[in-house]
Amino acid sequence: MRILSMGEAMVELGQSDRPGLWRLGIAGDTLNTAWYLRRLLGADWQVDYLTRVGTGAFSQQMVDFLTAEGIGTAHVGRDPDREIGLYAISLTNGERSFAYWRDTSAARRLADDPAALDAALDGVAVAYFSGITVAILPPQGRANLLATLAQARAAGTRVVFDPNLRPRLWADAETMRQGISNAAAGADLVLPSFDDEATHFGDADPAATVARYRTLGAGQVVVKNGGGPIRFGGHDGIGIITDLDPETPVDSTAAGDSFNAGYMVAWLAGADCPASIAAGHALSRKVIRHRGALVREAV
Repeated sequence: MRILSMGEAMVELGQSDRPGLWRLGIAGDTLNTAWYLRRLLGADWQVDYLTRVGTGAFSQQMVDFLTAEGIGTAHVGRDPDREIGLYAISLTNGERSFAYWRDTSAARRLADDPAALDAALDGVAVAYFSGITVAILPPQGRANLLATLAQARAAGTRVVFDPNLRPRLWADAETMRQGISNAAAGADLVLPSFDDEATHFGDADPAATVARYRTLGAGQVVVKNGGGPIRFGGHDGIGIITDLDPETPVDSTAAGDSFNAGYMVAWLAGADCPASIAAGHALSRKVIRHRGALVREAV
């Protein structure tokens, strides 16, 4: 059984406990989720990552990191002209802000080759991608990715999508809304965050977010809500989970990425939607007690 996570991984600079000292790592939203999936799933599951990197030292460091963590690299393409991007995390009272250097990232070409996409998705049980994955692609690459995912879904692959709205990566707000809507329409499971959806789609409440994505064609929608009640709806049930223990974050980086992994692990094991939400929330609470995106103490 194989999961393919698709997107952009970058060099991550995060603040350490010593002023003026920064830690270097490898992270990115879909890679974060893949890392937690690999840590939580049994050996009968293979977790692969699809991206594109360069040929330099930082790109090789990323490939070596994936290999060391047990994440498959067979679908990591090489670009002779570009390198991986970089981002830095700043923290204020546990809430993160980012600075990015990614405009010429090799990952922007990850969907240029439809044949390579077909090969990567052949026989995959679950395909996972995000709004960042589609945001960084040029229009043709975006079309290639969504067309290949539709073919894979028709062949039995379950498609999971986190909208992860990042307006700075899009040409304009309307292009972002249309791109996100197109991606969500072909997903079996959509995992949006309500604060983003309210800001950029104007949703009045999480129920409106569920209804909008369901109308587009999403199979199941689970609306993350910053630790608050989680609304869900679709073919796996309808309801709201309110009894979620709060957590004061040390660092909210990867809160949503880890929730997605915890949810998916429970979901793949046959848990219902409320139990999967509880599993995702429990993992996310552990992750945000520590600095950084990939928290070994949490798993």
